[in-house]
This record gives sequence, C-alpha cells and structure tokens, in this order.
Amino acid sequence: MFFQRLYHDGLAQASYLVGCQKTGEGLIIDPNRDSAVYLNAAKAAGLRITAITETHIHADFVSGSRELAQITGATLYLSAAGPAEWQYAYANNDPNIQLINDGDSWMVGNLKLEVLHTPGHTPEHVIFLLTDTPVSDQPMGIFTGDLLFVGDVGRPDLLEKSAGVQGASQAAAHDLFTSLQRIKQLPDFLQVWPGHGAGSPCGKALGAVPQSTLGYEKQVNWALKQQNEHEFVATVLDGQPTPPPYFAAMKRINRDGTEPRPQTLPALSISEINQDSALIVDLRSGNDFAKASIPGALSLSSGAMLNRWAGWFVPVESKLILIGTEAEAKTAQTDLSMIGIDQIVGYIAPDVLAEWLATHPSQSYQRLPAASLVDQLERVFVLDVRTPEEYANGHGAKAVNIPLNELSKRMAEIPQNQPLIVHCQAGGRSPIAMSVLKPHFSQPMLEMADGWNGWHQLQQLQRI
Repeated sequence: MFFQRLYHDGLAQASYLVGCQKTGEGLIIDPNRDSAVYLNAAKAAGLRITAITETHIHADFVSGSRELAQITGATLYLSAAGPAEWQYAYANNDPNIQLINDGDSWMVGNLKLEVLHTPGHTPEHVIFLLTDTPVSDQPMGIFTGDLLFVGDVGRPDLLEKSAGVQGASQAAAHDLFTSLQRIKQLPDFLQVWPGHGAGSPCGKALGAVPQSTLGYEKQVNWALKQQNEHEFVATVLDGQPTPPPYFAAMKRINRDGTEPRPQTLPALSISEINQDSALIVDLRSGNDFAKASIPGALSLSSGAMLNRWAGWFVPVESKLILIGTEAEAKTAQTDLSMIGIDQIVGYIAPDVLAEWLATHPSQSYQRLPAASLVDQLERVFVLDVRTPEEYANGHGAKAVNIPLNELSKRMAEIPQNQPLIVHCQAGGRSPIAMSVLKPHFSQPMLEMADGWNGWHQLQQLQRI
C-alpha cells in the first residue's frame, strides 16, 4: 500500500493519496483545486488515479474533485446522505459519479474503503475506514474529514453562520455528538487522518500534529471524553470563531459544481491599469508596500497567509489586479482560486509599477520599529489588530484591540482626529490593516514594523 498526505499550508488542509502498488490504482481523498499536485504525486508514486472522493461539501475551499475526475477519468464517489438542499447537485446523470451511503464500500486495487455517515459538521458528512486486505481483514485507519481532528472536532455551526440556515447549529451539534459516540466504538489502534490541521477555521483548537490514533484521541480529545450530550452541545457551540465571508460562497460552489480554474494571467501595461474597474492587491512585502503603492491597493503579501486574509477582505466575485513579479502573481492566482477568487484581470510587474508611480499620485506611509515609536505611544491612538487571545497574553496599556478580521466592521471605533499607530504581533498583519484603513482616515498614521514582539522586548530591556 502507498500512502501520502498532501498538505496546503495556506488552507491548513490535508488531502490524501492512497494507492495499491500491486495494481497501480490510486485514490485521492478531499482534493483542493490544484490538480497538478495530485497528478504529480500519483505519477511520482507510479500510480494512476482511478478513484476520487471527499468527506463532505466543503466550506473553506473550492473542491477539486470534479475537475480532477474530468482530467483523469476516475470514478468520483460522493455522499448521498443529508437533506435534498445539501446534496451534490451536479451528481445527477453523471456516469462517472457513484453516490455512496452509510455501509457502502468499494475497492481501489486491493484496498477497501468503507463508508460511515457521520453528520454534525455537515449533514452529508462521511468518513472512510481503510483496510489493506492482503495484510489484514481489520481496518488500519480512518479518514475523518472535518468530524474529528487531532485534539478537537469539526464545528457544527457553519450551515447557520455561513449558509444562513437558521437554527441549524443546535441540531447539528447533537448530530455531531451522536457521530462521535459511534466512532468511539471503533478499535483504539485505528490511525486518524483528519482533513485539517492547526490554523483552520473549521474548529476551535486543532492540533499541529498531522495524525493521531483513535485510542489516543479518546484519552486526550475533550470531545471524545465528554459523556454528557447537553454539556457537549454547549461547549462545542461556545466560542467558535467567526467564519470568513467567503465560506458562504464555498458551500454553494461545492454543492452546485465548479468550473475549471482560469490558467491565463496577462501582464498589464500602464494604459491597462484601471483603478476603478478592479480591486488592486499588492503582493509585495510590507516594506515595499509602505514605501509606495497605488492608492486604495490592498496589501496581501504572497505566501501561506494569502488565502486566509483574502477570504476576509476580497469578495469572491471581485475582479482583481495583482502587483508583483510574474512568479508571485501566478502563485497567487493558484492560491486565490482555492477560495473561489477567479476573476483576475492581470498583474502589474514591479518595473511597470515604478513607471506608473513616477507619473501618478502614490500612497505611502512610515513603517518604523517600536524603538523609534516609543516616545509617541502615550500621545496617539494605538490600534492592536491581533487576536483577542494574543492581546490577553500581553498588550500596551492604552492599546485598543480590534482584530484584523473585524476591522472593516469596526472602523467607527477609531477616532478620526488623533494620530494613529497600528501594530500586530510581528509585522505580518499590520500592513494589511494599514491598507484597509488608509482610504478612510486622513490623520497621520504609522505602522509598528516589529509589532508587539518588538514593543514587549523593548519594555523588558527598559526594566533591566
């Protein structure tokens, strides 16, 4: 048997490639939209992808199952469970799609996949037991999707909070409890392969360890230790983070079916830069953005955090122009497509940007370390855009905490007539905050480049 976990850092999302090395058949579980990752992994392993499946209709990324099935000709196995409004609409009359229910199974070469319907995170959610039949008639592990994570469980409130299904959270939480009680009856030796890791908004406190065992989770996972159903429901619903706005679109897109993601990305000339027709996203570093950028541009540096913050500040239907190198722009195009942002007009290369800035008004501000700002901190409005948990672990005496993901809705809490200093933990999020704030505030604004880390270190030195 061949086994490979394929992890997307920006989505904190795990897909899996499982293959029978004797027959050369391979299965992909929960693929995202970057089909090349799975095609290349299968090729490297000497496998052909003959089956594709997913645990549920995802809310945090665009599924790549349908597109990958079209490319490979593989059979696509999709859950038939759940109410009619949350079943796969595109599955009807497609001969390459096999609908699956609780208790069903199928073979990938000599590997057996068994289906367990486990509602709670979503009504149609299923998990898969994997058995390597030449070795044993006992399963070796379970692909738990968003039912069970390392140290946590999937949230049951997304249909209500993201899809607008009023009152769905309570019923889903009770379903989640029942599903967890069911899998607690499975053998302790089973390996647990979850659909997400630390940083995913699909739970409250996911562990960073890539996998676990069911026996270990029974010992340490709060949800599997909880015996009282009503206490479980209250606990699992309490303190769930606000889901990003794009989640609502993902549920619809993944239910109704996706189109192949765009592949072209033209380089734009100066004459093609139109600030009125598209949202401009600057992929450069925070330092470069602060020195000069196009007014109104949103700073979202390319990298693992791009998807996470684009999901808060870029509506899925937006038309975008990217600022960055060709390589940065193409990587960003792939990453943004993961959350359904497909309408990218083109990109502005750094040399074209420099030419544009030479003849047009630009946007700039000072980005300084805490040591250069310490004398001003008592006289200005200090905005801390970290999470409430980070803020609680230490903050400036007069710093006001508005988490970055809440900033657009809470601007009225920021004074218009007072100089402003913005900071996060280490300088990664504050450029985003500055780009969101700049179009709405005219007073002097500064960014603390090293964030709370620099400020706290300075305080420690001053006490010595």
